[in-house]
Amino acid sequence: MNLFHEVRGQGPALVLLHGWAMHAGIFAPLVSRLERDFTLHLVDLPGHGRSRDAGLPLTLDHAAQAVADVVPERALWLGWSLGGLVALQAAATMPERLRGLVMVAASPRFVRYDDWPQGMEASVFRTFASELQRDYRATLDRFLMLEAQGSEKMRDELRLLRAEAFAHGEPPTAALCDGLNLLEDSDLRGVLPTLAMPSLWIAGRRDRLVSPAAMQAAAALAPRASFHQISSGGHAPFLTQVDEVTDTVRAFAETTA
Repeated sequence: MNLFHEVRGQGPALVLLHGWAMHAGIFAPLVSRLERDFTLHLVDLPGHGRSRDAGLPLTLDHAAQAVADVVPERALWLGWSLGGLVALQAAATMPERLRGLVMVAASPRFVRYDDWPQGMEASVFRTFASELQRDYRATLDRFLMLEAQGSEKMRDELRLLRAEAFAHGEPPTAALCDGLNLLEDSDLRGVLPTLAMPSLWIAGRRDRLVSPAAMQAAAALAPRASFHQISSGGHAPFLTQVDEVTDTVRAFAETTA
């Protein structure tokens, strides 16, 4: 079964890939501004949103291929958080399919390592995975609070995240655990020097999940990469700093035309 895929707007193709425990509906503020300039392809990742019953495993290889199967070639791909890992995997393994890559609050390696001090402690992801089994909704809400922390508009951001979290039912616990495993185990730093397309790395200066320093370091490893930091942004800057994100994406798209 294919992933859920919704098409909005007109213009060049732009694929939007959401983060952990979410679905494409989280991009509503961005969609309202970009659909005048792009044909937006909104995809729910395996096990999430309206792709809960797609029967596809949530691995980087399977997710990247499943998205590529439903979106047009030569599109811009924008991935937020976990969606950024999927988009980066596609850029590395199917470069002919992407015209450009936009990473929003996403890192090639989310977890701290000896040669990657900008990452988070692995224990954070392990704790969420173990607590999901015991108290699903409370654990998910704690993760949403972590996503919103730091933003100058934290309350607004948290309200929007909470409103969307269960809009299409509860994601299966197994899928959420698979997603946390991807965030903990994936390391795509090695593909960055080989990227064939231009890339844009958008970070929130106040992000508590993905350090802007990690994104800047990643951009420095990729050819034809640019880095943009949103001074008042947290982990989901497209919710409460949407105009700045929109302007930055539009400007980048013009350079890839």
